[in-house]
Amino acid sequence: MQTQENLKIYNSLSRSKETFKSIHEGRVGMYVCGPTVYSDVHLGNCRTFTSFDLIYRYLTHLGYKVRYVRNITDVGHLENDEEMTGEDKITKKARIEQLEPMEIVQRYTKGFHNVMAQLNNHPPSIEPSATGHIIEQIEMVQQILDNGYAYERNGSVYFKTVQFAEKHEEYGQISGKKLEDLRVETRDLKAQSEKDHPADFAIWMNANESHIMRWNSPWGVGFPGWHLECSAMSTKYLGEHFDIHGGGMDLQFPHHENEVAQNIGCCGTAPANYWMHTNMLTFEGTKMSKSLGNSILPDELFTGEHELLSQAYSPMTLRFFFLRTHYRSVCDFSDKGLKDAEKGFQKLMAANKTLQEMEYIGKEKVNDEDKVINGLIDEMSIHMNDDFNTPRVLATMFELVAKINAFKNRQLKINHISKATLERLQTTFKAFIEDIFGLQAEEANNDEVLDSVLQVLIEMRKEARVNKDWAMSDKIRDELMAAGIQLKDGKEGTSWSLV
Repeated sequence: MQTQENLKIYNSLSRSKETFKSIHEGRVGMYVCGPTVYSDVHLGNCRTFTSFDLIYRYLTHLGYKVRYVRNITDVGHLENDEEMTGEDKITKKARIEQLEPMEIVQRYTKGFHNVMAQLNNHPPSIEPSATGHIIEQIEMVQQILDNGYAYERNGSVYFKTVQFAEKHEEYGQISGKKLEDLRVETRDLKAQSEKDHPADFAIWMNANESHIMRWNSPWGVGFPGWHLECSAMSTKYLGEHFDIHGGGMDLQFPHHENEVAQNIGCCGTAPANYWMHTNMLTFEGTKMSKSLGNSILPDELFTGEHELLSQAYSPMTLRFFFLRTHYRSVCDFSDKGLKDAEKGFQKLMAANKTLQEMEYIGKEKVNDEDKVINGLIDEMSIHMNDDFNTPRVLATMFELVAKINAFKNRQLKINHISKATLERLQTTFKAFIEDIFGLQAEEANNDEVLDSVLQVLIEMRKEARVNKDWAMSDKIRDELMAAGIQLKDGKEGTSWSLV
């Protein structure tokens, strides 16, 4: 049996797997950077938040009491993340659609929650918004100023990035960037002329008269920087030092590096012990983008209304698709991959249904099969404790699916394993599918419909064999096999299974 002490997590800080040890025994504080709600949530977001939902679920499964904080960015995220040259993304959308910014925020926050619910992602423990924490952000800016890590210029406040990096080796550890890289990569732009150095970033920005979202501050009317909000809200709800901070790998620099700088600048300590990052989503090996026409929204996927899709795919098929790739690996999206995921999902759920309906009959005759199944059950937890390695877990589960189908088709007798092993298999298999992986049976009972159709085909094949119409019998068998369904003839009749 795996315990909390067995869990290893890949830490972006050390670039290695580390044994997880929470700051407070039995409790975990986890902060994940949430969406900027100016547009529909995209599949890359879905992958990131589904990955952290899985992590949240598994930590809970191990017995931790988890406080999961995921924010809503509704101000301060400029079009150009690294410079003060872009317009606030939400303000721009509001201007284009002639709406209030909070109308934009409300619409896309609701859409985001709907998609998360469709994917069966648990809501976080706390979901704070940037606009709801302006006071906390102003207080943090003032503390950073008081500690000498920032300066005010024309109503804006800038963080002394290079000076900080020269004194603190923490800056650059997450992304792997060196101080020299920082100096080379920054550019002297007109909008940055008031900065002491181009690498300095704004933690409070002066708002001109045309800027809709603005608040009074000690430095004038303005709005907070995007990086600042996460530092302020994670500190408020998880404390100055907590366990896990997560997000997509695109946030490593500058967002997460700047968070570290802000937290040390304000509180004197880096915020988190473990930094976790999900990898990117591609389409047939190419980056997803609107310009290439390969960017698919969740609703388009669920309805099948996109030229790159041959059919609609359910939210659970998408969730299963994500689980097939480790969260730190590039997840390559394709219509074929989704079809394979759909078959795999259905096969897994059908096996679980069969397993849960099994009853132990007869005397126990424990043999090597008992040890094999218990060993596979143990492997599931071993792989999950190895940095949440869901592809390895699924591979092991499909080995067990073969065993379950063998019991169903009477190739193995149920009394070849002990009653205790059967009960353990039923409990663990269900827990991984439902509680940890978050997979749900489809609302439309496709399994029963498929079984009914196949029973008709099996009966037609039986009649063909009785009439010695071997060509028709073989045709039914071969075409079903080509579709991923295997017929198996036995003493008790013909059964089928997904392959």
